[in-house]
Amino acid sequence: MSDFTGEAIPEPAALPAAIDRLRRERRAVILAHWYQRPEIQDLADFRGDSLALAQAARDTDAEVIAFAGVHFMAEVAKILSPERIVVLPDLQAGCSLDEDCPPAELAAWRREHPDHKVVAYINCSAAVKAQADIICTSGNAVKVVESFPADQPLLFAPDRNLGAHIAARTGRTLELWPGRCFVHVRFDAERIAARKASRPGSVFIAHPECEAQVLQIADFVGSTSQMLRFVQDSPAGTIIVGTESGMLHEMRRRAPDKTLLPAPCHKDVPGCDECAHMKRNTLEKLYLCLRDLAPRIEMDEDLRRRALAPLERMLAL
Repeated sequence: MSDFTGEAIPEPAALPAAIDRLRRERRAVILAHWYQRPEIQDLADFRGDSLALAQAARDTDAEVIAFAGVHFMAEVAKILSPERIVVLPDLQAGCSLDEDCPPAELAAWRREHPDHKVVAYINCSAAVKAQADIICTSGNAVKVVESFPADQPLLFAPDRNLGAHIAARTGRTLELWPGRCFVHVRFDAERIAARKASRPGSVFIAHPECEAQVLQIADFVGSTSQMLRFVQDSPAGTIIVGTESGMLHEMRRRAPDKTLLPAPCHKDVPGCDECAHMKRNTLEKLYLCLRDLAPRIEMDEDLRRRALAPLERMLAL
């Protein structure tokens, strides 16, 4: 593989072309989560949620996977494609749900509940996944929970809001880890209701990582992919969107005739609906990670195999 590490960083206007050249020369595939900056989404080979992106990359013949997302997402790509080089534009791009669930503390929680099985939301570290009995996404969590016998006690980590939503949907009692997404808990139910009331005929859609009082006033609750389909199919002309604001870019691309508004936060300040971790990734960092093939996601093979097992159990459903 050619060495481009001494290459000068292009001017901002030339970065897209330089990234495209490196993508070809590195035999790379670029993945972008819906929450990424628009200019990164526009360059990506695949856009989507974390699992779908990792699966898409696995099914290509790319030698390099450049994952414009956060750390746990790039880990999933490495778990599914261990033979590939997986790079992340900014290694500090983390996730509050991941940070809220340290592996050692989860292990202690499991020991306190020896009869319980562990359902882990995919927004967690590989070390947490390795301790789970099965993984879920926000889109399939109901199906995953319902795959267990009704009398099987369950632990759900790390998102308390998604877990509570799934418990309500399934009627199951779930022991919930107290993690939260620092973006989704910012949305304000009263402000959302007021915005909706001021626009007759509008609807409000929300991601299940939002707080319960926000979900209670939503016309639709779903994963990022499910929200995207709702926006495309809904007859409503105005839709208020309760998730990270990067999602609006793809929604507007697919439904240009609709008015799409971000849901208001508790404090109406610029960027309140943005994930600072997601926005760490920039075109320059994407260029550099392809140029230098760094920072790389490296993983102990034993850990990778243990994290893969609960992912495969989910996919088998």
